[in-house]
Amino acid sequence: MLIDSHGRKITYLRVSITDRCNLRCFYCSSKDSFAKLPAEEILSYEELYRVIQAAVSVGIKRIRLTGGEPLVRKDFVSFIANLAKIPGLEDLALTTNGLLLASLAESLKKAGLRRVNISLDTLDRERYKEICGVDALDEVLSGIKKALEVGFSPVKINMVIMRGINDDEVVEMARLTLEEPLEVRFIEFMPIGTGASWEENLFIPIAETEKKLKEAFGKLLPAPKIGAGPAKVFSLPGAKGSIGFISAISNHFCNKCNRLRLTPEGRLRLCLFSDEEIDLKPSLREDSSEKALKEAFIKAVAKKPSQRSLDLFPRRLMRSIGG
Repeated sequence: MLIDSHGRKITYLRVSITDRCNLRCFYCSSKDSFAKLPAEEILSYEELYRVIQAAVSVGIKRIRLTGGEPLVRKDFVSFIANLAKIPGLEDLALTTNGLLLASLAESLKKAGLRRVNISLDTLDRERYKEICGVDALDEVLSGIKKALEVGFSPVKINMVIMRGINDDEVVEMARLTLEEPLEVRFIEFMPIGTGASWEENLFIPIAETEKKLKEAFGKLLPAPKIGAGPAKVFSLPGAKGSIGFISAISNHFCNKCNRLRLTPEGRLRLCLFSDEEIDLKPSLREDSSEKALKEAFIKAVAKKPSQRSLDLFPRRLMRSIGG
């Protein structure tokens, strides 16, 4: 079991398997540069498997695969199938932008993937293109539909709320839960990466979004929470699905933090809002022993900060962290 110096059990590892992405969302990548990591720097599937296997052996129970966009990496379904067989791994989930999900959802489900989160900030086609740099809303909606059809549960939609950009759509997005068993999660805009666009005027505290939904739907009913994330979950009266609120900025949840992050090139990141990292590459490519990897996780947990600081915004772009 991994317990940090502040008494928190660390059971959740978010693994960014690539910094490549088929979108160009302005808040995730720099508008000026889309420099990619050299291919040799990115961990191979074999190396990722060894890291995850070691993590599970010391107490990690839940794995979420992120990017970049995980589905652009070749042979991803086979990788999922291998991970799903690791003894002691209780949950294997994916965060995706959904563009390639319709064609892969069934295979991923059969391979052992349990849950899927899909990033979707707008239901308006032109607005989607403005935010993401690609005209691909139909593909994402098809991916969501297919994920439901093949039996993923829950299927979560991640919506980053930005004032003057998509905040007028929160009611419409919440309405999706009335007819489908989706969990729509409203997420505060976060200052990640100096190359990314952090404009304070875009920030909306989650309380404002919650108030808007209460005005539209009335009382929000407490709902069961599925997964290891920080969302506070509710449902609309008569809804088949639920809504969640993630207040990473206005009301942080550091005292309950249960996670570490692994970057595509093999660095354990102790906190999303910190640039402090522990490089696992020496343990993978020089020492190559499972013992060294286990010790790296124990060391990382011991150094995990009590809470995040926004005094210095993280330099990494979100697509190279995995969110």
